[in-house]
Amino acid sequence: MSRTVTVGISDLNVVKAPDVLVTYALGSCVGICLYDPVSKVAGLSHIMLPASGAIPSADLKAAHKFADTAIPLLIKKMEENGARRIRMKAKIAGGAQMFGATSSAAINNIGQRNVQAVKAALMGLHIPIIAEDCGKNYGRTQFFYSEDGTMRIKSATKGEWTF
Repeated sequence: MSRTVTVGISDLNVVKAPDVLVTYALGSCVGICLYDPVSKVAGLSHIMLPASGAIPSADLKAAHKFADTAIPLLIKKMEENGARRIRMKAKIAGGAQMFGATSSAAINNIGQRNVQAVKAALMGLHIPIIAEDCGKNYGRTQFFYSEDGTMRIKSATKGEWTF
């Protein structure tokens, strides 16, 4: 029997088959799902911001907020559970523009900047993105199934679909 493990905002977690990962409230945040199909180890990170800048390296909880620091931490945790980076594939979702036209361009495009940072980090780590559901203007809930690497997206206003 599988269990469902919730990943909060600015958090990450890893499971093995047959468990399921879920993260809620993906607006401008991005959910990064990584999967090793051989070990059936799945990881999910829910990042809020693109780059860590000058956070203290000892602040692990803060490191989970940022694409450039959370993704390497997720990979490390997956490897500790039997995954190999060479086999990992990624699926991503989120990065919506949740705010209408505002006076702050930085706030207005944070979702797009998050997606760009996630893509750059994964490319730099040689992990291919095989599916994505990013952008637009609505929130998402993301489920990730360790049994087969399926990503399921639910939206209160748009329905549900799988990748």
